[in-house]
Amino acid sequence: MPEPFLLLDFDGVVCDTERAALLAWQDLYDRLDVPLTTGTRAGMLGNSAGARVALDDLATRLGRPVGDHEWAWQRQRRATRCAAAPARPGVERLLRTAEAAAIVSSSPAAWVEEHLRRLGLRRHFAFLVTGDDTDRHKPEPDLYLLALERAGVDADGALAVEDSPRGVRAARAAGLRCVAVPWEPAGAAALAGADAVLPSLDELDLRHYRHSEV
Repeated sequence: MPEPFLLLDFDGVVCDTERAALLAWQDLYDRLDVPLTTGTRAGMLGNSAGARVALDDLATRLGRPVGDHEWAWQRQRRATRCAAAPARPGVERLLRTAEAAAIVSSSPAAWVEEHLRRLGLRRHFAFLVTGDDTDRHKPEPDLYLLALERAGVDADGALAVEDSPRGVRAARAAGLRCVAVPWEPAGAAALAGADAVLPSLDELDLRHYRHSEV
């Protein structure tokens, strides 16, 4: 029985950019002396429109739009933090042992390519499916359906790995088995829709997800 075609989310699964980007938003909230609430934070995670969620929240709570200089400051903080974001624990081991893998991310292709090459991981992926490939992003299933088409396998022959509720919903809507690996322990409860929630990619054994060929 072959191992599944591995379909990995990028931000928060392969690279710790999800945490880095959130910390950059926390930096701006602190700078403006506005608390970043749990609800706003949850609305940002795994969301390709997460910046708009934060900007709208700040505009409401400040009583004015975020200024151009404040937005530029946040973007610089994000760039600085993400440029130093490491690969998630267990990623390199998993990719060395996987028979086939691809990226399925709502982020732009240039962003994903940049960080994969920085981390020396690009060679491990057969292809990338990104937010540039479809108008509908996670939690819609479009990105995963496109990945299955490109991989030439059906949903039973693949395994998605996600870190956010939106990503889990997208994978499940595409009919995929999905393992969730939250980058913060507090996020585990929100990922109950996954087939398994693991503390680290080091715990993911692809042999448990082998499928029978028809």
